Amino acid sequence: MVSQYPSIAIIGGGVIGVSVGVHLLRQGARVNLFTEGELASGASGRSLSWLNSAGERSQAYHALRMAGIDRYRTLYAENPECDWLRFDGGLFWSEDDVSVRERHAYEMAHAYHSRLTGSADVARHTPNVNTETLPDTAIFNPGEGWVSLPHLIDHLMQEFRELGGELIARCGKASVTRDAAGHANGVDTQHAGHYPADRVVVACGAQTPEVVAPLGVTIANASPLSMLVVTKPLEHGVECVMNTPRAAIRPNPTGSLAVDHDWYEAYIEGDDNSGYQISEVVIEELLDEASRLVKGSPRLETDNYKIGYKPIPGDGEPVLGELEAVPGCFVAFTHSGATLALVVGELLTDEILSGAKNPMLETFRPERFRT
Repeated sequence: MVSQYPSIAIIGGGVIGVSVGVHLLRQGARVNLFTEGELASGASGRSLSWLNSAGERSQAYHALRMAGIDRYRTLYAENPECDWLRFDGGLFWSEDDVSVRERHAYEMAHAYHSRLTGSADVARHTPNVNTETLPDTAIFNPGEGWVSLPHLIDHLMQEFRELGGELIARCGKASVTRDAAGHANGVDTQHAGHYPADRVVVACGAQTPEVVAPLGVTIANASPLSMLVVTKPLEHGVECVMNTPRAAIRPNPTGSLAVDHDWYEAYIEGDDNSGYQISEVVIEELLDEASRLVKGSPRLETDNYKIGYKPIPGDGEPVLGELEAVPGCFVAFTHSGATLALVVGELLTDEILSGAKNPMLETFRPERFRT
């Protein structure tokens, strides 16, 4: 007997691939999820995962990010006991007082919750920030938050399995196959063979352009190498996400801190074949910068760090939706994978199953890169 529900193959075991899978299963689809390695072994395992729509961006992108934050608020309301999703605000400053004030004015102009603060009164907004580090002018965004993506993926995968989804992990490289008419009809994998499917979703982060290139589709890729350092647990008392000129930090559910930035990118060595390394001296410098942000400047010690590509499309905007050149093949490629994961899973699922295009995704279609 042929099932009335479509079968969907998803390439990518990060938070967007898992989110799409769960949303599809909720609607009755049959889902196979393919990962080259383990779940969250790519960008989702080394993301600062700051939930925000701060600063300047297109109105369409801002609207989508705000919808993304809304879905996390719903998830938090349903799971108030979880320690891996928090809304304790975000703190930002730069070395240029004028640009900070301009950013605040821009955020206020489209009702993004933004408060000017600084060394004199930051303690009124959020605890355990080293006021000696802060300039006179900074921004506190009370509505922002953070999520630990490995924990979120574990949470979603429990439902994925309960709903009958199948995970094919460690299958190596995967590619999209087509029928004689050019429609996507399945996935070929390096180690697990061929799986037929009615539709295919490519959601493998910075590798997405590489996967769709053999289909004759070009998606510009600006993904840089990046690193996330996780400290050993300590009593730090930090609640908010901090984005500063030399370090970005957020709490972790284990009591550790996740630390990120971009100034160290020039110090990353190696390649895709040999792997990537960075000097311990550079990591210590990053942790020293992070330590200065915390009240009391505690000594931060490295527990682990991961290096890999941070997914960023060529023009910085998300790439979402069905490929016109390959009907039945959908892509999800975005820098803001954490903020957008839940809402993209929801909206793409509707497009995949109904065939109707959602106007919120209209400016993010893959065809904008056609020459």
